[in-house]
Amino acid sequence: MTDAVLLEVEDSIAKVTINRPNQRNAINHDVCEGMRDAFDRIESDDAIRVAILTGAGGMFCAGMDLKAFADGDAERILFGEFGFGGFVKRRRTKPVIAAVEGAALAGGFEFMLACDLVVAATDAKFGLPEAKLGLIAGAGGAMRLAQRIPRVRANEILLTGKPFNAATAMELGLLNEIVPQAKVMERALSLAASIAENAPMSVATSLELADSAIRMIENWDLNDQKLREIIDTADSLEGARAFVEKRRPAR
Repeated sequence: MTDAVLLEVEDSIAKVTINRPNQRNAINHDVCEGMRDAFDRIESDDAIRVAILTGAGGMFCAGMDLKAFADGDAERILFGEFGFGGFVKRRRTKPVIAAVEGAALAGGFEFMLACDLVVAATDAKFGLPEAKLGLIAGAGGAMRLAQRIPRVRANEILLTGKPFNAATAMELGLLNEIVPQAKVMERALSLAASIAENAPMSVATSLELADSAIRMIENWDLNDQKLREIIDTADSLEGARAFVEKRRPAR
């Protein structure tokens, strides 16, 4: 497994850590490979009952590595096996708890939306800023957000690209709990332990049934078609370059 993703297993709980703190845990091809390897192990190991996904250095994930995008690596990051980050399209039999410290932005927020439960720090930040960068929230963000919260609120988040805080995320029903940053992992582990105590077949079947209604209305074919169209535009490349160069995009 690549060092960009760390996997620790203790008893029946797996902890998966995106490990690029100097890059705000931005998702490049190494992270994609590491996520696939980690969840291959989790899904194949009967001793593992539940997983926690987090980020190193007090930061959940800032989304796709836009330098890698600008350098032409979008195809592998966005459209490889299991979709963006090797994770967002994966069908899992074991629940994943997102433990969010710092920010979950863009693809990081989409990683969170792909999880089954969320524990977040009181000072955590969330958002889908893709519209500001000439991109779209095409890693499940647009579809999943519109399923989970009122349409007008989803549209505000998607179309303005403005970030929002943990209190707003809780109000919208996107979080299970808000706790002080120092307690995020402790609370995620406690929640995981409560799940791990239950019958694994009951947990897996309940998760499957809960996900089935959502999958019936997700349209990944259309999503990927539109995402490919967007990433081939001049706006998307300019947005990525402007972000890397720390300037405003030229429109």
